[in-house]
Amino acid sequence: MLRRESPSKDEPAPSELDKQDFETLSEFRYHLRRFLRVSEDLAHAQGITPLQYLLMLHIKGYPGREWATVGELAERLQAAPHGTVALITRCEEAGLVVRRPSSADARQVEVHLTRQGDQLVASLAAQHQNELSAFGRAFKIPQAK
Repeated sequence: MLRRESPSKDEPAPSELDKQDFETLSEFRYHLRRFLRVSEDLAHAQGITPLQYLLMLHIKGYPGREWATVGELAERLQAAPHGTVALITRCEEAGLVVRRPSSADARQVEVHLTRQGDQLVASLAAQHQNELSAFGRAFKIPQAK
């Protein structure tokens, strides 16, 4: 169980939220959960878990390259490295990813999408577009002037 620390004498007390703040938070969480539920349904319809989809998405979307290390994927997934390794193993068994030794650092393993994984993540990402558009339209982010 996570425990929140009590504010110290030096820290300001959290500001109180008004009704509009709660409405905004509620609306944001509603749209976020709706997006995630649709994403979960799309992944399940393709015979994979939502975490398998996220793993492949983070490999495909890793900045500057087409692969990622276990540690990088664990960070992106906000998961423990050993849990990430288990997820990679399940994806590897399903033919979605492959591990390769790093040519730059022998201590690291690169995780790459297979052709099947690449096609599946591309298809699922395309299917998310309608829901992403709706999510984006639900929020107006103020721009600095």
